Amino acid sequence: MDSSLLTEKGESYSKALGNRQVQMIAIGGAIGVGLFLGAGGKLHQVGPSLIFSYAICGVAAYFVMRALGELVLHEPSSGSFVTYARKFIGPWAGFVSGWMYWVNWAMTGIAEITAVAIYVHKWLPDVPQWITALVALGVLIAVNLLSVKLFGELEFWFSVVKVLAIVVFLVTAVGLVLTSADIGGTTAGPHNLTGHSGLFPAGIGIALMTLQAVIFAYSAIEVVGIAAGETKDARKVLPKAINGVVWRIGVFYVGSVLMLAMLLPWPFYNGDESPFVTVFSRLGIPGIGDVMNAVVLTAALSSVNSGLYSTGRILRSLAEKGEAPSFVSRMSGRHVPYGGILFTSVAYLLGVVLNYLVPKDAFDIAIAIASLGVITTWATLVFCQMRLRQAALRGELERPSYRMPFAPYSGWATLGFLLLVVVLMGFSDGAEKVAFYSIPVLAVVLAVGWRFVSKRRERTPLG
Repeated sequence: MDSSLLTEKGESYSKALGNRQVQMIAIGGAIGVGLFLGAGGKLHQVGPSLIFSYAICGVAAYFVMRALGELVLHEPSSGSFVTYARKFIGPWAGFVSGWMYWVNWAMTGIAEITAVAIYVHKWLPDVPQWITALVALGVLIAVNLLSVKLFGELEFWFSVVKVLAIVVFLVTAVGLVLTSADIGGTTAGPHNLTGHSGLFPAGIGIALMTLQAVIFAYSAIEVVGIAAGETKDARKVLPKAINGVVWRIGVFYVGSVLMLAMLLPWPFYNGDESPFVTVFSRLGIPGIGDVMNAVVLTAALSSVNSGLYSTGRILRSLAEKGEAPSFVSRMSGRHVPYGGILFTSVAYLLGVVLNYLVPKDAFDIAIAIASLGVITTWATLVFCQMRLRQAALRGELERPSYRMPFAPYSGWATLGFLLLVVVLMGFSDGAEKVAFYSIPVLAVVLAVGWRFVSKRRERTPLG
């Protein structure tokens, strides 16, 4: 068997994802609820300066993806960064990065599955939200458990809906700006960028506080790397998918926020509805609320779908090394790691229950903690690429032709930026501060967990 198919002991995933599906998984990872929902509240908070936050984080995301690309081309693996952390840093790094990634998706899923219920509640107000949440979760669990191909197909269509929605918005927005259209009593145009207390109405310091939320908005772009272990001809398909991320970030994210800031004065936006709904509602287009509600629902379902897929693979990679319960390593006859998927499903199910027990702030905290997982993952990928480069310079391995640009300076700059984002969280007055002070707690839990795993491994060495 080709060595590229089996990159870790016991890994036996099927090569069920084709070029069409991988390309769309990459797109789906680059468009999420952070844009569809989060941009409105952040525009209201910091005004047009949000454009710069998206652009700066987009540059960091690009370098992270290029680092991932070099690692994947060196060794395609469904263990992704856990495999790379273990190989290039040490066993403890694989343990920490794997569980932090699971924390990311567990926290994100708790918020997302409840969001799904809220969106459906708009159309079915008489149906309890917990029922719609359970139904949605049940369908996505079934999809992930049945086959990888079915997951890829569902994610493909989720991404098609999201991309079409963004493209329609951008085309419409450009037309409105060029014609200086009247939007509910205000005129669209570049003057909205500076005409209301300037580009930085809340100040540069407050604008920097949005970086954490924007990092969360970009989360899941790394899922395409996890898909590498189940991709036909990964070394040919994945560079194209990764290269596409940079222009998607530029067009879909930065372009959308730029257009939003030019269409309406920033005080018109708020965190209670999608900024896209705000724009089209002021245009007086009938039924647009339902259309955008469907799009945002799709984005939330896509996030939960990707979370189940990626954590299933990551948990199995951990379990194979004795770093997670043995149950999560179990594979079905269809080459699906059903143990890991069910393990994550329990956390998502708790999110449905918590919907009745905690206020909205708890979900904001969950998202902030999730961003810590994103930052850990991104930092791990960049650092592993730096270690790969060093090993290549020592003649221990050969670097692939697809490489991190401007290495090692781009790597150090990206790591420095991610550290800055974490430090800034400590100066926030909101949920980010709670997440910042949870870092020592997470560190202690992970340290105790690693010590337990190490002691158990000493008693019963893995074969």
